[in-house]
Parts: sequence; structure tokens; C-alpha cells
Amino acid sequence: MLTVLLAMLGIVLLAVLVVLYVAYPHRGEEVPHTPWLGQAMRKGVNRLPTLDNQNDEQKYQPRERVDQHR
Repeated sequence: MLTVLLAMLGIVLLAVLVVLYVAYPHRGEEVPHTPWLGQAMRKGVNRLPTLDNQNDEQKYQPRERVDQHR
């Protein structure tokens, strides 16, 4: 029972942090009453690997088919 409670608490905490990041630092605003939290979240996000954005021409070009059955 304690394990389930701790897991749910961790999930809720992670969800709160994601919502907080999307609401403030992702839009370029400071987190009210805790600017250090916004700075910490920005540092963490900057360290994560990201995918490069593709322009519209690359998005809609069909990929070449690769024959996997030989």
C-alpha cells in the first residue's frame, strides 16, 4: 500500500512540474514566487537531447522504401 502511495505521489509531482514548466519557463516567463525553480527547469531541459525541426518541404517528402526482405 505504501509503495502505491509513493508511486502516485511521484506521478503527481512529475505532472505538476510539467504543467508548471509549460505554463511559465517554456513561454519565457518567470515562475511566480520561485524564480530559482524556473531556472533549474530551464537548465534541465537544455541538457536533454532534442530532435531538429524540419522545414515544411522535408516533412511532406515521401521517404524512400527500404526492401527488408531479401
